[in-house]
Amino acid sequence: MQFEAGGQPDNAESPFPQNMQKGYIDLPGGTWFAYGYKEGIPRMLDNWDKHGIKVTSHMVGAAVLKNPKLAKEIVDRGHEAAAHGMNWATEYTMPYEEEKKFIKEGIDAIRSVTGFTAVGYNANWLRRGENTLKILQELGFVYHIDDLSRDEPFIIPVNGKDFVVVPYTLRNNDIELIEGKNFSVDQFLTQVKMEFDQLYAEAATRRRQMSISFHDRIGGTPQMVKAASELITYMKQHAGVSFRRKDEIAKMALADATTIRE
Repeated sequence: MQFEAGGQPDNAESPFPQNMQKGYIDLPGGTWFAYGYKEGIPRMLDNWDKHGIKVTSHMVGAAVLKNPKLAKEIVDRGHEAAAHGMNWATEYTMPYEEEKKFIKEGIDAIRSVTGFTAVGYNANWLRRGENTLKILQELGFVYHIDDLSRDEPFIIPVNGKDFVVVPYTLRNNDIELIEGKNFSVDQFLTQVKMEFDQLYAEAATRRRQMSISFHDRIGGTPQMVKAASELITYMKQHAGVSFRRKDEIAKMALADATTIRE
């Protein structure tokens, strides 16, 4: 459950035509983002409670500072607060010290508002830089998600220590499918369900993980929350399925000697 809205720059990409003249603010575009914290996240929180599951929320520091009560509510309701940078700045171009400051400001914002110390990280559009993982290890992070290479968690060495990758996905991502490809909710539901069915079959002989990404102003719409509810209900009908926060998955990976190492 990505908490980004409120931290976006002026005239950030939205469903409206990207043809604003310079010097003017896209006011209706701003309301599209505002939906994320006014309606989207509160609706998703109620849905997670209804199903008794806890999720990971990657939080942009500026969004947290703009809506501190909502950020704290996420943590108070048992969900993980993970980091997502201080704002929407391009991270991979930053020099080492600048990037370290950028990441630290984001986790400091989360900690000051929620009391939760983030141990997981997601860069803007997954585009980390060459120094990002080294910085994350130095700052006490346990895992990152900016990797699409596997359907299960794995361990990599960073600064001579174990560091967990809890893979992300673009296949089950509302910003890609709903906004990017203009899928209908039925198409989204079918695609994610088929992904689950295949991974569940493979899970008979190997560890499998499925990640679904819901963004505040997209996944929090009524139709998408209804779709998420149907997906969760369907998954619960299968023996052995477990819903986990990403920090829990990372801890499980570190504790299991059979976890893949790269």
